[in-house]
Amino acid sequence: MKTTVSLLLSTAVALSALASCGKNDEVPAANPQTYVLVHGAWQAPYVWNAVRSDLIKKGNQVVVVELPGHGTEKTPLHTLSLDVYRDKVIDAMSNVNGKVILVGHSMGGMVITNVAEKVPAKISKLVYIGAFLPASGQSLEELSQLDPGSKLGPSLVLSADHLSLDVKKEDLTNLFIKDGTQADKDLVVSNYRAEPSIPFGNKVTLTKENFGAVDKVYIKTLQDIVISPGFQDSMIAKAGIKTVYTVNTSHSPFLAQPQAVSELLLKIGQEQTLK
Repeated sequence: MKTTVSLLLSTAVALSALASCGKNDEVPAANPQTYVLVHGAWQAPYVWNAVRSDLIKKGNQVVVVELPGHGTEKTPLHTLSLDVYRDKVIDAMSNVNGKVILVGHSMGGMVITNVAEKVPAKISKLVYIGAFLPASGQSLEELSQLDPGSKLGPSLVLSADHLSLDVKKEDLTNLFIKDGTQADKDLVVSNYRAEPSIPFGNKVTLTKENFGAVDKVYIKTLQDIVISPGFQDSMIAKAGIKTVYTVNTSHSPFLAQPQAVSELLLKIGQEQTLK
């Protein structure tokens, strides 16, 4: 009798374990990766919360970078530059053993590009999500002017001291998270902060030996009116990126469809291990 009860209990435990493994959010990564996530303009680390949580549940390491002058960070605006952003990301990466998958959104694409030129050997893959992807000698300001499909320009207000740019309050959620829930929209509004303007004018200098040697992936945002899908295609083609995925969202896919973003990042991470 004791043997029968023991067998039944063992079977129940085994079935429970199998059921747990069948739940998508509890399956550990076969080959864990370290993801470094860089937010874009007018946003901060909070945007990655759901994606970060999902990646960690799957057994990966995640580092979320708060760029200087964003979120709660108080570096004086007149001291900021694209290189200051770059160095903040490199500092965060220096605490990681081995290579990282470096992910950038929007303006964060400029940052991760600059990082890759400086420390290419530290990066296994660059991932651009609805992001600016410059060629050597370009700035974000110059790139944005090449996008006729963007609706952002008319909503921008430069401060009197020229050190920051505001987005008109009435346009904010329509531009960044039109397809999100009311809670998503409230989150964007409550965390809003004017954007430092100096880094927008900073140009990148890129080489084939450094930036050019790093594998790249682009995730297009198909409903984007900040960086239009057509302009994303143009940047992808000029950079020669062959691996392209899509999410059917506005400019903030990590808020509107976080699981879709984390699933793509996991897929990119697993593809990396096959190389």
